[in-house]
Amino acid sequence: MIDTSKFNSLIDVVTTFDSEQKCIDHLTTLRWDGLVISPFDSESKVYVCKGNKYKCKNTGKYFNVKTNTLFDNTKIKLQKWFLAIYLVTSHKKGISSIQLGKDIKVTQKTAWFMLHRIRACFGLDSNDNNKLNNIVEVDETYVGGKTKNKHMSKRSKESRGRSLTKSVVMGLLEREGRVIAKKIKNARGAEMLPVVFDNVEKGASIMSDEYRVYKNLREDYDHQVIRHNQKEYVDGIIHTNTIEGFWSLLKRSIVGIYHYVSADHLQKYIDESAFRYNTRLLNEAERMNNLFSNIEVRTTYKNLING
Repeated sequence: MIDTSKFNSLIDVVTTFDSEQKCIDHLTTLRWDGLVISPFDSESKVYVCKGNKYKCKNTGKYFNVKTNTLFDNTKIKLQKWFLAIYLVTSHKKGISSIQLGKDIKVTQKTAWFMLHRIRACFGLDSNDNNKLNNIVEVDETYVGGKTKNKHMSKRSKESRGRSLTKSVVMGLLEREGRVIAKKIKNARGAEMLPVVFDNVEKGASIMSDEYRVYKNLREDYDHQVIRHNQKEYVDGIIHTNTIEGFWSLLKRSIVGIYHYVSADHLQKYIDESAFRYNTRLLNEAERMNNLFSNIEVRTTYKNLING
């Protein structure tokens, strides 16, 4: 495997992966580490063929290191994919499809599809089975256009506070740890509470604002409340400033880079921001290889545009 530990610039990526074969060799080591496994039958014997191909004995199908990954059936060279992944993971607020297309010399449509394939990998968190513990901040936010910009016929009567006119995003953040954020249908207990129970260890300390739904957490958690309606924002260790800082990063990414995000694709952009936050202590090379460890997910253009 190529040593990427000293990567600190785009030039390093270009000079290190200066051929398609080097990219293939790097992926092969990261994915299989010397023991090639068939994506069609993990128990099958595998034959090595010419042209970086392999054959699954049990199914008779051919495959390569890109099969059943984000690179599956791509016509774009891996060198451009590696550059795109480096740019996406190293930019603090993301990169638009227009800018990425200019940077790696592809069309905006191609860059848009590449970005969505990469975002699909952000949602594969290797720590999903590890629940948040210790002090966990819980909050919800709302993503979408401003009500005042809508036509009068499309405005909801509920236009303030926890309005249903925008997409609702639930967030859980362990201090000095990682964040989990999910788009939910509405800001009601039936939607919000299961997210907490599924992702936070019982007995943990939960910090939230005074929203009435969170009162139901008292039986299972050490629940502390900060009263924003009384202009109270910090009371010792009781606050939700950390999760609100994450919301700021998410919204600056959407408003400043992407400008518009549809509700259908919102979760992918949330996962992108969560990935950056959760890998904040890694350098560019470590963050890039972290994504490479989660590439076994394929996104087709037909499924993407059809939801």
